[in-house]
Amino acid sequence: MFPVSLRSLSLAVPVALLTACSSLNPFASDGPKPAPLVDFTQSAQLAKTWSVDIGKSKNYVFQPAVVGFAVYAAAEGGEIARYEDGRAVWKVSAKTPLSAGVGSDGKLAVVATASGAVIAYDASNGSERWRSQIGAEVLAPPAVNDDVVVVRSSDHRLIALSAKDGARRWIYQRNNPPLGLRTYAGVLLESGVALAGFPGGKLVAISLANGGALWELTVATPKGSTELERVADVVGPPVIGRREVCAVAYQGRAACFDASNGNSLWSRELSSSVGMDRDTRFAVITDDKDAVNALDVYSGASIWKQDALARRAVGRPLIVGDYVAVGDLEGYVHLLKREDGAFAARVRVDSSAVTADLRPYGNGFIAQSRDGEIAAYELR
Repeated sequence: MFPVSLRSLSLAVPVALLTACSSLNPFASDGPKPAPLVDFTQSAQLAKTWSVDIGKSKNYVFQPAVVGFAVYAAAEGGEIARYEDGRAVWKVSAKTPLSAGVGSDGKLAVVATASGAVIAYDASNGSERWRSQIGAEVLAPPAVNDDVVVVRSSDHRLIALSAKDGARRWIYQRNNPPLGLRTYAGVLLESGVALAGFPGGKLVAISLANGGALWELTVATPKGSTELERVADVVGPPVIGRREVCAVAYQGRAACFDASNGNSLWSRELSSSVGMDRDTRFAVITDDKDAVNALDVYSGASIWKQDALARRAVGRPLIVGDYVAVGDLEGYVHLLKREDGAFAARVRVDSSAVTADLRPYGNGFIAQSRDGEIAAYELR
């Protein structure tokens, strides 16, 4: 699916936090107030089928992992658990604060500690399989397959560990601009490569065999006279179709490429700090003004824009059947019609922000709040 070589074509929380001294934070107490919730006629139903409390995220973002109907979740206090239909199959403690998780392939459940260690648990029973000290802060959930675990450090290095025993395989590192977003976006493993976005608007495919860069594409080009103005990081994990790979950058563009040769299919000026989702018809993106945008996935043409969620720190969108779901800073999940962006339903997980990406789950999704509520919703 992905080219072996190409000529170089040069989010946690839904907030763009810079890794240097500057920040862009709509949660600030002196910032603008969130837009009030709009009234609408409900046309769909989101039924909560179960919920549990895993523990608070505090200063981090913890992404649940869904494999079939097994949900793996973690919290800052060190708790890691596997749930099925709201029942804890197992629950263990790392006995140390965590900073990221969970990544799982159904065989391992992997988290990162605040002290720079990666811990792998047996996904079936929760027994610890190995610990590997990488000496770096990890904010994104590890990416896991049968052979390798790839973790992304907060300074944008990719570190590959053996899935068998945690031994280090390789490190991928590139020169990055002085400022970058503090991102909770992980890495996508696909067809023998790790796909990851980087500061400076780059989307890179790295060989899982040896850590070498296979190709590099430019999603956005930094612009402006100051380092802050030139921040143009690819945000969120890249999304792939049958032949396409798409991504979006902060202060940059959304773009889709032909994965077989790297040719640009389309690009649009659009800035996001959280990322995008896509299906066979739409590319859906939350922009940095908290508007949800739907584009034609083949041309990039605008289909609709829902801008009634301004200043609500809207998260990365998830396409669920004929709808689009997004979480916000007050714990609400909004369901929009995929065809026109109109509001269809709304539920509240709890009163804290839904900072983690929504995860597909059966005929619905899993949401995890900052205070640790994990809820399963079914679309009816």
